[in-house]
Amino acid sequence: GQSMIIGISGTFGAGKDLVAKCLEEKKDFQHLSLADILREIAVENGIGVDRESVRILANKLNQEEGGDFLAQRALKRKSKKNLVISAVRRPEEIDLLKKQDNFILIFVDAPTEIRFQRLVSRSRDIEGQMTLDELKNKENLESSGKSSQRVDLCKEKADFIIDNSGTKDELHQKINKILKECCDSV
Repeated sequence: GQSMIIGISGTFGAGKDLVAKCLEEKKDFQHLSLADILREIAVENGIGVDRESVRILANKLNQEEGGDFLAQRALKRKSKKNLVISAVRRPEEIDLLKKQDNFILIFVDAPTEIRFQRLVSRSRDIEGQMTLDELKNKENLESSGKSSQRVDLCKEKADFIIDNSGTKDELHQKINKILKECCDSV
């Protein structure tokens, strides 16, 4: 069958990584995270990987190379038949990826309260100390256009929206259903 590229976008704590991991482990997709690639660029340039430093770097590269600079780098790294690209956050990234053959964008979402609970239990960094109100404010900012990451536009451009408010098994079933629908080969 044909090779395919799946982009994963979504809201904070909705389970984007889980979807990518499922494709990687169960379907043998190569997994590249745009957030990881950005952190690697930061390290290569001797810049800190805290959110603020990375954000400033992203805006600089955005101006120098265009809003799809991370997606361009990801495509260059494709080494397996099927690729899943997670942490897609900019409309320009999606526009570039949609020009590739057999690309689909999956948007992962879940109710705010559920996502908040997951972020708290995960608490990788300062997200763990975030209050529910802060999470809502942060998301409003990112949908307002004051940020270059337009999660709301990513959702509009998605081919499939997954509601991940249930169990991991239910999530896997939803992913399988999408794969059946768009590509029997996987």
